[in-house]
Amino acid sequence: MAIHIALAKGRIHKAVMKYLQESGYEFPTYSEDSRKLIFEDSKSMLKVTLVKSPDVAVYVERGAADVGIVGEDVLVEEASGAAVYEVLDLGIGRCRMAVAGIAGKKVDMTRRITIGTKYPRIARQYFEQNHHSVDIIKLNGSVELAPLVGLSDVIVDIVETGNTLKANGLEVLQYFMDFSARMICNPVSFKIKYSEIQQLMKVIQQKELEV
Repeated sequence: MAIHIALAKGRIHKAVMKYLQESGYEFPTYSEDSRKLIFEDSKSMLKVTLVKSPDVAVYVERGAADVGIVGEDVLVEEASGAAVYEVLDLGIGRCRMAVAGIAGKKVDMTRRITIGTKYPRIARQYFEQNHHSVDIIKLNGSVELAPLVGLSDVIVDIVETGNTLKANGLEVLQYFMDFSARMICNPVSFKIKYSEIQQLMKVIQQKELEV
């Protein structure tokens, strides 16, 4: 039976599609520059749908896809409590969640501070666990601007190289969580298509060992 995969658009889908192609799957209509969102391999074994990261768990939970691959940060922030199985850590897309602020400027953590972030759930949990009183502002982009224009005292965001922070005069104050891409599975699909899903996992794990 064919497996339907929901892939998070961006770095993750490009890495996974490369894995699959190097493993012998052929997707005649796929290219990184294509505007198409659905691709099938030439043997009709895999169907891939590219979706926005926060929607991957929705597709899988609702059965519109058998499996999904998405960053763990999205699962923690957007899909907490989703009825899906997390079956594999792909070890790609590694990054860290961090608190960052203006370089050289000390933040008084004894007072109530304001946090700018795309990840309000993760940010609130972290500061509450550390007994800090905070106000959280949900932002959808250019989080680095928030401290610079006085919108927030610090930000909570994903950090890969730190170059963007540095370019905007910010620095990491504290790393507190590591993430990587994860494979999730619809519980019903996991039973019905168990052998096919296991084979897909082996393919991806093998490619992971090679890179």
